[in-house]
Amino acid sequence: MAVATEPIVSLTEAAVNQLKEILAKKGNPDLSLRIAVYPGGCSGFQYYMALDDTQNEDDLVFEVSGIRVVVDELSSTLLEGSQVDYVDSLMGGGFTVHNPNAVSTCGCGHSFRTQDQAGNAQRCH
Repeated sequence: MAVATEPIVSLTEAAVNQLKEILAKKGNPDLSLRIAVYPGGCSGFQYYMALDDTQNEDDLVFEVSGIRVVVDELSSTLLEGSQVDYVDSLMGGGFTVHNPNAVSTCGCGHSFRTQDQAGNAQRCH
């Protein structure tokens, strides 16, 4: 595990507030927000976010507004400069990623493609 000197991603105020509320309900001080990118989705890559109390050797760990964030080394290049936001709408609320590395996204909004690494497209769920 490496501690990143600069955050790889940022969190909006709405995301921080929502995450702090969720973390408070969980009551586990060891939880971190894990953000990753995996091959898949209809555009080639898909985002993964979860609360996690484990850290692996290849994880980069940093803190944003009191939230510990964990990103694996392979995902870090695809996520660098991204912003995680929480959007509440009539259709429900949820976290979303604004990624400057994505050159296109799919209609469902859960997968993306980069200029250099398209990944292998799959069906969205």
